[in-house]
Amino acid sequence: MTKDPSVKKRIPHLNKVRRAGGSGKTGKGEKPVRDPAAEARALEYAHKLSRMVQYDTTSYPYSDEHPQAVQHARYLQYHKILEDLFPLVHKYLEKTEIDGSLLYYWKGASSDRPIVLMGHQDVVPVAGASWGSRGNAAAAAPGTDSPGQKEEFAAPGTDSPGQGEESAAPVTDSPGQKEKSAAPGADSPGQGDPVSAEPASAWEHPPFSGEIADSKVWGRGSVDTKCSCMAIFQAMEELLARDAAFLPPQDIYFSTSCTEEWGGPGCPAIIEELRRRGVKPWMVCDEGGGIYPDPMPGVRAPFAMIGVGEKGRANVRFIARGTGGHASTPKRNTPIARIAAFVSHVERHSPFRSRMQAETRAMLESVAPEAVLPFRLALQNLWLFKKPIEMVTPKVSGQAAAMLETTITFTMISGGDAFNVFPQEASVGANLRFVHHEDMEESLDVIRKTADRFGLKTEVVHAAPCTRMVDIHGDAYRYVVETVHKTFPGLRTSPYVLTAATDAAFYDEICDNCIRFAPIVYGPAEKKGIHGTNEALPYDCLPGAVDFYKNLITDAMDLASH
Repeated sequence: MTKDPSVKKRIPHLNKVRRAGGSGKTGKGEKPVRDPAAEARALEYAHKLSRMVQYDTTSYPYSDEHPQAVQHARYLQYHKILEDLFPLVHKYLEKTEIDGSLLYYWKGASSDRPIVLMGHQDVVPVAGASWGSRGNAAAAAPGTDSPGQKEEFAAPGTDSPGQGEESAAPVTDSPGQKEKSAAPGADSPGQGDPVSAEPASAWEHPPFSGEIADSKVWGRGSVDTKCSCMAIFQAMEELLARDAAFLPPQDIYFSTSCTEEWGGPGCPAIIEELRRRGVKPWMVCDEGGGIYPDPMPGVRAPFAMIGVGEKGRANVRFIARGTGGHASTPKRNTPIARIAAFVSHVERHSPFRSRMQAETRAMLESVAPEAVLPFRLALQNLWLFKKPIEMVTPKVSGQAAAMLETTITFTMISGGDAFNVFPQEASVGANLRFVHHEDMEESLDVIRKTADRFGLKTEVVHAAPCTRMVDIHGDAYRYVVETVHKTFPGLRTSPYVLTAATDAAFYDEICDNCIRFAPIVYGPAEKKGIHGTNEALPYDCLPGAVDFYKNLITDAMDLASH
């Protein structure tokens, strides 16, 4: 088992922001102590992550503009980089490639409780820089070299991506793109959200440069989620380097799709392959949770937030129709007026039920000891404050509403085309996130009845129910908690429910324990960069991530005792 004596040594850059182990404070003028060996190890990992970031793995829904064949060819070139970076994994593990997605199999001493590790290869677009994006016509297919190509950040003594293989070159790095900021695992622009461009100066370093600067690896995918993929690969690589004949206590699978960012067929195809083999995973460990310095308002201590489920979601359009007419003879109750009244009503009076489910209560009780007053007083006495929290906080806090009830956010609107004509039709689009106690069918029925009161037609564009919840008292959750404590001594843990989507949701079909946790440190800058501008990862958290996965693999021998 790999284990450091303190969380501060495990994640050095947390000293300044109290992300792990105690307060992390230093004396006046004192600088955190750097271990040269640990620094060298972290930098080695940074160079590997850099090479992975340099190759543009942007994915798009399959279309004439972004054909599946072209995207598949690009991923095959990316796989050559993985083979170069992790030769032992590719020598000793069984690899199955399915249209660009990958499934690795490491036979264990037992097949009783197979474990699936996850992370996705693909990234969201950067306008003008990603291959196939508008304004980047030069980057359309494998083999297209681009001006300004960054190769000097490849690992020392190794060939940079594409060296000797023209089709593996990084794509044009036209810096400048800001998409929405999103938390780990948040839905991506590929799932119907627009990509908004910013000037080239918006990126401090080109988005596919993989530059190593300011103790960070910069570029799209450095946080979401090539870092965790690198850590999984490296964990297996080091275990095999120590003993090529090593057998994990349990069968290990590494599932990495190339269509996660738009909810495409990659992960379902992997699951179908596992089903064909008769594999029923005991546990899945995907992205979604992580190590957060300040996990929620009023809590000033680091926590490993372990995702145990996902809220459901839907995109819904509400349509109002009328007879239209000229503005010189105004009418009441026009389509636009009814849409406006509906939106105003729903935002002021949520039609959904607020309730603190067991997992949310467990989260609040876990963070309570580290909350500041008066939050600590309320959270440590939920027997008294539970009802007031359910009734009041969703009205004043969007974050609280997301934890306690189905939420609706109005995101798109359309109506007339002229100032002097009121339209025959107007519509508004909304994104809903369902809670488990008022899941998809019930929530959609509630909002449909509300829309009916304003004479609106409800059209469900896409919907998915809540995922199965992991038992927070069960063996799988406890095993992840124990692995966190072994790898990061002193780090606190808490369950929580994701408001966003991951590929792990697909595994509900064949697995009862789909955990969402990547052992990566997500501070404010890291969270802001996900799907946004200046995505970058402080590389000194990488050794902890590698050791977490090594422990998760090797300590599986203890599962029989659970």
